[in-house]
Amino acid sequence: MDNSAIYVRERGNLRRVSGIVLAQPKPVSSCRRTNPLVLRKEHFIFTYNAEGSLRYTTKSLFDITLLFVADNIHHVDSLVGFPEQIGDRLFAAAEENRAFLNADVSPKALRLFSDAYGEMVLGSLCLRNRFPLLHERMDEIKTFHSLKSLDLFGCRLGDDHEIFLHLTSSSLASLIQLFIGGNCLSDAGLQRLTAPVRIMRKGLERLQFLDVSYNPISERALRYLTCLPKLEKLDASGTSLKLGIRLKTIIQDLLGLIYSEKPLETFDHSTCKTEGWAEQVVNQWETNGSQMPKQKKIEESRTSALRFFGRQKFVREVLNAAPLVCESEEEAERERLHFYRPAAHSHVSEKRTPSTTNHHAKPSWHSVRKRQRQSERCESSHQSPPAKRLSSSALTAEDMDLLNSY
Repeated sequence: MDNSAIYVRERGNLRRVSGIVLAQPKPVSSCRRTNPLVLRKEHFIFTYNAEGSLRYTTKSLFDITLLFVADNIHHVDSLVGFPEQIGDRLFAAAEENRAFLNADVSPKALRLFSDAYGEMVLGSLCLRNRFPLLHERMDEIKTFHSLKSLDLFGCRLGDDHEIFLHLTSSSLASLIQLFIGGNCLSDAGLQRLTAPVRIMRKGLERLQFLDVSYNPISERALRYLTCLPKLEKLDASGTSLKLGIRLKTIIQDLLGLIYSEKPLETFDHSTCKTEGWAEQVVNQWETNGSQMPKQKKIEESRTSALRFFGRQKFVREVLNAAPLVCESEEEAERERLHFYRPAAHSHVSEKRTPSTTNHHAKPSWHSVRKRQRQSERCESSHQSPPAKRLSSSALTAEDMDLLNSY
């Protein structure tokens, strides 16, 4: 086949394919979902019978074709329409062929599977405190556009990271859980992250759970979260926010969230994990990165950091900074700031209780009516904000610069 022409029959027409260089045979490797005893690039399966004699049988045409496509996965245009069972087996064959470890082939191959099978390739990705993996495999991570949960805690993102644009792009419209705690993220960084959502009304439409804990953010940053319509739970532990009546009132008026006396299970990191066909691929990336020579890793890490952040002084501070952690359980309990959106019926019961139990307490009744009017005005402002108010409050000078960049 090295010197022969390749013909493809497509929709009843036979055409000649030119310019394609087929992959060469590679050494034998093993995979978790394939039989390591099967000799690859051969058309036979060798086994032993009860007497110990060697015997062989031919592979099925499907298996031979599957291995051929896996070896040349970078030439495939699309897998849309192929059954999930075939996609799973083809992904396993490409994984065994170490196609996802090749930096030239991996982004295109993963995008090929993600476009066709979406969440099945990877529905949840946990990169908690895995800073090198994020920066070494940024192109591949961007191909997972059907993620519902993404954990970037302790990845040292800073205030200006290229993944911010990816988080608010249409490719991550399905994102429900986002953990960006312990990333030295300030008010300016949160403003930059939510700028596309506030200005162009795109991105993070389905986000329900947000973790911004252990970042130096203040009360000023809370107004940048008002653009998240479906936000239900928020973790602001370890920040510059101080628990009190003022903070509770601000968060309830701006976001409609109330303080949780008990820790929310959503933010205990017990349910966040990497799930999907590419789970082992992510582990292989980390294992392969840990086996690199130490000096080479240091040089690549420095070059990568300078490329991502652009300022050497800022990079040095970020690289030397460790993720913020609590020294004791008492400190963690004191700094815990979990907020959630209460159920609709609980609001109704709370509003009805004062008027039915205490008919003579006129001041309390007036205060309840006043809070109702304030909450109604807050809700109406979130649903249909005036255009003039949007231009004066949301569109700052930095927002306009970002808008001009688009």
